[in-house]
Amino acid sequence: QVALVESGGGLVQPGGSLRLSCAASTTISSITVMGWGRQAPGKQRDLVARITNDGSTNYADSVKGRFTISRDSAKNTVYLEMNNLKSEDTAVYYCTAIVPGVSITWGQGTQVTVSS
Repeated sequence: QVALVESGGGLVQPGGSLRLSCAASTTISSITVMGWGRQAPGKQRDLVARITNDGSTNYADSVKGRFTISRDSAKNTVYLEMNNLKSEDTAVYYCTAIVPGVSITWGQGTQVTVSS
């Protein structure tokens, strides 16, 4: 089973930017879907961005136009570029690897706090 390690979280002011990285322990070209989810205190975890192994992307309405997901197969890494951050983006962000009908794997998460 793939292991996922996130990095890049931190404290940022509203309107600021962050880039999250997710390093996978195996080749991501064999994983159907890679994505990012987030979970705020007291709320469920929601998938906010995903990318398939053919490069197709999909975003939650709440982040569309502000977040960009990308993947570097040579580095087995997935990125989430987050711009124009808002206080409501504050959450723990988790990387996920999905092989439909087989497995869903989550990383340990990285905290993103948007506050002045």
